[in-house]
Amino acid sequence: MKEEIIISGFGGQGILSMGKILAYAGIMEGKEVTWMPSYGPEQRGGTANVTVILSDKRITSPILNHYDTAIVLNQPSMDKFAPLIKSSGTLIYDPASVLTPSTREDISIYSIEALTESVKLRNAKVFNMLLLGGLIKVRPIVGIDDVVKGLRKALPERHHHLIPMNEDAIRRGMEIIKTER
Repeated sequence: MKEEIIISGFGGQGILSMGKILAYAGIMEGKEVTWMPSYGPEQRGGTANVTVILSDKRITSPILNHYDTAIVLNQPSMDKFAPLIKSSGTLIYDPASVLTPSTREDISIYSIEALTESVKLRNAKVFNMLLLGGLIKVRPIVGIDDVVKGLRKALPERHHHLIPMNEDAIRRGMEIIKTER
């Protein structure tokens, strides 16, 4: 098993944290892992992305040109990364943030209304956990128990009281993700 993932959107959406939690979950399961963030000096509000590779075998390079899975959270990310998804790969997007979704026929496409749901929950900070839940529902590359353990590693101890709320958001994301194609 090897899964090459890109998560991309605006800085401040929790993209790097989502990748870090996913990477920690992979470590908890004994997988080989890379986590490679990329963001400009305008971190909050500028573009940001993170590449995560999870594998049962040694990873030879963290540099990728194509991805098995892409989670895109804005139109520039859709335009840039949807064409780079491998045939038979997976695309996950939030329709509130993407006006023109991909029309590719050779990939599986899912939408998750994470922004809308985070507003309903009155907590914008669970936006990324909703997306992470959607990802592990459609691509069960790590187990939810290990994702929660990853949360413990990624969050500073002073924020551990937020773990139950984040776990609830992950589970909610698993419920609300929709198949587009």
